[in-house]
Amino acid sequence: MKTIITVIVCFCMISTCVWGAESVEEKYWPTWRGPVTTGVAPLGNPPINWSEDQNIRWKIEIPGKGLASPIVWRNTVFVLTAIETDKQVEPQEKSEPQRRGRRGPPNIKTTIIHKFVIFAINRQDGSILWQRTVREELPHEGTHPTGSWASNSPVTDGEHVYAYFGSRGLYCFDMQGNLQWEKDLGEMTIKLGFGEGSSPVLYGEVIVINWDHEGQSFIAALDKNTGKEVWKVDRDERTSWSTPIVVGHDGKPQVIISATDRTRSYELTTGNLIWECRGMTLNAIPTPVAANGMVYLTSGFRGNALQAIRLASAKGDITDSEAIVWEYDRDTPYVPSPLLYGNRLYFLKRNNGILSCFNAETGEAHYGPQRLEGIDEVYASPVGASHRVYLVGRNGTAVVVKDGPTFEVLAENVLDDSFDASPAIVDREIYLRGHKYLYCIASD
Repeated sequence: MKTIITVIVCFCMISTCVWGAESVEEKYWPTWRGPVTTGVAPLGNPPINWSEDQNIRWKIEIPGKGLASPIVWRNTVFVLTAIETDKQVEPQEKSEPQRRGRRGPPNIKTTIIHKFVIFAINRQDGSILWQRTVREELPHEGTHPTGSWASNSPVTDGEHVYAYFGSRGLYCFDMQGNLQWEKDLGEMTIKLGFGEGSSPVLYGEVIVINWDHEGQSFIAALDKNTGKEVWKVDRDERTSWSTPIVVGHDGKPQVIISATDRTRSYELTTGNLIWECRGMTLNAIPTPVAANGMVYLTSGFRGNALQAIRLASAKGDITDSEAIVWEYDRDTPYVPSPLLYGNRLYFLKRNNGILSCFNAETGEAHYGPQRLEGIDEVYASPVGASHRVYLVGRNGTAVVVKDGPTFEVLAENVLDDSFDASPAIVDREIYLRGHKYLYCIASD
């Protein structure tokens, strides 16, 4: 079932990213994959070297647990978290997927009521500008042992910040912390109770939400000013954790989202299907990246998949068609999303510190799989700035690699924390959200 309401969308955005080229927004990091949604900070120039005693402008402890990546706008860093309270309730009955006894790692259940909180933090000194508790409740499901109940990253347009907690709702605040509206989309039933993770995407006047789960999956567009539904389209998909992207192509923005059954593209204004394609693996997590009329899709659980699709040729079912310019079936990521830096596509092997770099246009391998010394597991997605690639491991080690067709390590840095959230880069700073601390790393 599909409901359509007219919405005014700015069609003047002709690039393949959320923001127009050379716009003021490129100075900041408004969404979890950065200002051009490829993992790149076009104007960033953060340090190459750091440690607990070098180039740390500030670090602050963030209470609770959250894997949501930080976002940055002007002088404010926004972070989401879930904080345990001192209140407990009786254990809830197991959800249907858990009763079926499916194989997989045990999920973490809780009887503890949590507070779901957004923090606004001063970019200069790490002081708390404001914090708001959007909801206080018992999570209805568990999470993966390495997950959290606050894994969805926020997004901002510079006038409002949108804090998304999945089954706990979407909340719109002004930049002073005043609640403007909230939207409850229901409760997800996640595969094996592994928890939620897809983040919202903001483009023009709408926010797009992916709601793939074990119930009736859907994708929805909401009016960013009111939270009212613009359109909603049911999807024949099971649980996925991928965040959609919006690509401006031929003057018409389209929403592209990868999933286990099919990757699909929808018209942003109506939700009508433009194209679809088979080819991803189970448990789709990585977010697609796009530029120069091409979109790149990856997944890596129980198989490997990478597809490079030319949007000009994509219409209808494009499976096995000429719209797929090239494919690759080895060494692709499970959790981390790829980085598209100029004409080079960087991606990790599963959740390992093993990097590949490909020519994005031709699919030719520049190098890889190349092991990153000091890094074992990686959940954080790679980011790029100033012709450098930053890769952060779960063990606190970060490796900085030169952007280029030849593998060259510039630095290896270690901090006393564990990192799953993806970094954010603004100006001469890089923000790392660990399990315990939020770091501002800067050379000045």
